[in-house]
Amino acid sequence: MAAELTWKRSTYSGTSSNDCVEFASDGRAIWLRDSKDHDGERLKVSPAGWYAFLLFARS
Repeated sequence: MAAELTWKRSTYSGTSSNDCVEFASDGRAIWLRDSKDHDGERLKVSPAGWYAFLLFARS
């Protein structure tokens, strides 16, 4: 990953907790990481996969 990503977290996570998942987009994929381990492993999913997950989570 050449460019630095701008990471975001759900507003449901609050501001005082680091126990959440953060996400970012590089324009081609959605990246996920553990908010407690910024330098750890990252999961890459397609935009279609991320959208399907969000639809599932809403139901």
